[in-house]
Amino acid sequence: MRFLSKTSCAAAVAVAMLAVGAQAQTMRAPGQAKKSDAAVSRALDATAQPAATLRDAGKSGVRSADYIVAVVNSEPITNNEVRARMARVAQNVTEQGGQLPPEAVLAREVLERLVVEKVQLQEAKDSGINVDDLTINQTIANVARQNNTDHAGLMARLKADGISETQFRSEIRNQMLMQRVKERDVDNRVKVSDADIDRYLKEQKRPGDAQAGSAVNLGHILITVPENASPAVVAEREAKARKAAEAATANADFAAVVKDFSDVPNGQGGGAMGLRPLSDYPELFAKAAGAAATGAVVGPIRSGAGFHVLKVLEKSQGGLPVMITQNHARHILLLVGDGMNEAQAAKRLEDYKRRVQSGQATFEQLAQEFSKDGSARSGGDLGWSSPGQFVPEFERVLDTLQPGEISAPVVSRFGVHLIQLIERRQEKLTPREQREMVRNVVRERKAEQDYGTWLKELRGRAYVEYREAPL
Repeated sequence: MRFLSKTSCAAAVAVAMLAVGAQAQTMRAPGQAKKSDAAVSRALDATAQPAATLRDAGKSGVRSADYIVAVVNSEPITNNEVRARMARVAQNVTEQGGQLPPEAVLAREVLERLVVEKVQLQEAKDSGINVDDLTINQTIANVARQNNTDHAGLMARLKADGISETQFRSEIRNQMLMQRVKERDVDNRVKVSDADIDRYLKEQKRPGDAQAGSAVNLGHILITVPENASPAVVAEREAKARKAAEAATANADFAAVVKDFSDVPNGQGGGAMGLRPLSDYPELFAKAAGAAATGAVVGPIRSGAGFHVLKVLEKSQGGLPVMITQNHARHILLLVGDGMNEAQAAKRLEDYKRRVQSGQATFEQLAQEFSKDGSARSGGDLGWSSPGQFVPEFERVLDTLQPGEISAPVVSRFGVHLIQLIERRQEKLTPREQREMVRNVVRERKAEQDYGTWLKELRGRAYVEYREAPL
């Protein structure tokens, strides 16, 4: 089993970052809407993540007696839910410098978004899709690391914002349920033909469009700014970002600078975001670094997540990558089901890891004996892989490992993995490998298009009764 069919970013980390103020929506590719509309759209996307608080509801002027505003297949949506979500949208739009629509329009848009979320959660439930507590625990641990704290520190921050751990876990679970049903019904069914790749390459080479065919690999350092931070804290974070920019200019080893400064653990593979068309970057990044030369450092630039420092690591005309970071890894895969849940699989893998580290067995021996993947016969060896070859939840952990290091158990849509990085290299891609990189880009774009169609169909099959309008 090869972990192809890359999706957009993994829901768990995006959920977690947003919940404590590092809004993941700043990392989304820009749409074609006007600035104000795009800001509202991004805020609506962002507020699907867990951040609703009683404090937000109070600020929005929710009346004391809650009431039902809509029913979706017999499940209610309340006025308080709508108002709390509206407050979060308003905050996100303000942070992004956008303009809010009239309150009545925003209320309708938020209500419709909640309807669509409810339909997806119902589809996940009806299909028997679930999220194990192990996955939730891993997500919370990732969030804590990304915000330079531990579990207790994270819970304290959430409590200060009026969010209980139970509520936080519930909302993370909901987001991951929606992601899993999307993976099953949309992402895993996307097919990319050679004709699709040829068409994409032709579009990238449109005459007269200098940036249409350009690809850029940006190095990224994120200095997060907590939600509702005081001016003193913002100034301190900006000062750190400026020091990071100076270090990135002076030090040729960008990965080392990322390790020293970035609030993203291990810089997600040294901070390199991968060679991709400029249009696939967030609008903020594309505008700031699009015209910069290779090796240039840009920033700090401010977003809702905090301060960003960018370095142009590589540029390529024609949209095709030339040099890429590749990983050589092996893994052990345990399947979930037939009496084994994710927690039980993780416990077994932890024991395998202990046996390898104590010298009782080799990783290859355990993979051959226990792994349920086709790579088991070769000791779990996955060969050399390029960015985008594995699903995000697997690749994200792989990118953080050092050669010889073994990961903690990693949950993916395929099961639970134990990963060992063997070695890492910079490699010039062959034309065939370049086409495969483009195939991943096209697959991701088609998945987003198909997702929109699938949502409309799912929404169309639902029974929705609108009652009293939100106030």
